[in-house]
Amino acid sequence: MGSLLPLALLVVLSAAAAAPQLVGAARRDHSLGIIQKDIIQTVNNHPNAGWTAGHNPYLANYTIEQFKHMLGVKPTPPGLRAAVRTKTHSRSEQLPKVFDARSKWSGCSTIGKILDQGHCGSCWAFGAVECLQDRFCIHHNMNITLSANDLVACCGFMCGDGCDGGYPISAWQYFVQNGVVTDECDPYFDQVGCKHPGCEPAYPTPVCEKKCKVQNQVWEEKKHFSINAYQVNSDPHDIMAEVYNNGPVEVAFTVYEDFAHYKSGVYKHITGGVMGGHAVKLIGWGTSDAGEDYWLLANQWNRGWGDDGYFKIIRGKNECGIEEDVTAGMPSTKNTARNNDVAFGTAIL
Repeated sequence: MGSLLPLALLVVLSAAAAAPQLVGAARRDHSLGIIQKDIIQTVNNHPNAGWTAGHNPYLANYTIEQFKHMLGVKPTPPGLRAAVRTKTHSRSEQLPKVFDARSKWSGCSTIGKILDQGHCGSCWAFGAVECLQDRFCIHHNMNITLSANDLVACCGFMCGDGCDGGYPISAWQYFVQNGVVTDECDPYFDQVGCKHPGCEPAYPTPVCEKKCKVQNQVWEEKKHFSINAYQVNSDPHDIMAEVYNNGPVEVAFTVYEDFAHYKSGVYKHITGGVMGGHAVKLIGWGTSDAGEDYWLLANQWNRGWGDDGYFKIIRGKNECGIEEDVTAGMPSTKNTARNNDVAFGTAIL
């Protein structure tokens, strides 16, 4: 029996030596702040980074755990993805080398707005309502602001888990089946904001009340719908054609630690571990002075993050999965007659 102990110890030691060493986020204390000096230095000293890292005021007091909770995109179940139509565009269509939806549809004020999801993993909802409201302006001349709170509070298990994350495509299916009210009717629950420490780790999902906060407004009358919900094929040409013809799209991608430190340039993952999945609004594309093709996107961490709330990421290489989960839908005129007096009062004429 005694002769077996040295052998067992040798096996354990050998296994330990052969095991991969944990690096980055896997070794970090998640109670530490997400903004790390070593990550900033690593990125800024990297000869081929192509982007600049720095201290983002918006995330200054976030811990790693709190940052991860903000990243609310859940992996789409295979059955759900398979049931959704994938849209493609003609390869013969000529597209500009540089495009910015804010310029093409300059009268649509919502396209240029940077929102704030607060301390809730609601990015999946924000990306969807932002794109749908932009498309209402583009296709129906209606400048409206739609409610992320409706989605987060009322979509339920169909969309996921509210502030604990959801599925972008399910948000669009909710628009088809249930519609979404205006932000005036149901404003976002985290309007005031919360300074850390004090949001540990984040706000819980708000209660679905199905009642407008504004007196004399009726919930059902403030609903705006989408005709359909679809995925866009992952080929960059299809994504570009969709945005060019129909307006911004919602995209989901994998976030690493270094993304929290983005300030300018064309992002690519350089260092740090996986934090989670995030959804944002894609509004354009271009090519940097260094010759790197990029996507232009609007985040929802207010203007205290990134490049005044925006960021660029490598285009054509599916960087961080940015091209493989693209969702959208077309705005419907259903129910809009009830809102014409208000919506068209600020329309593009």
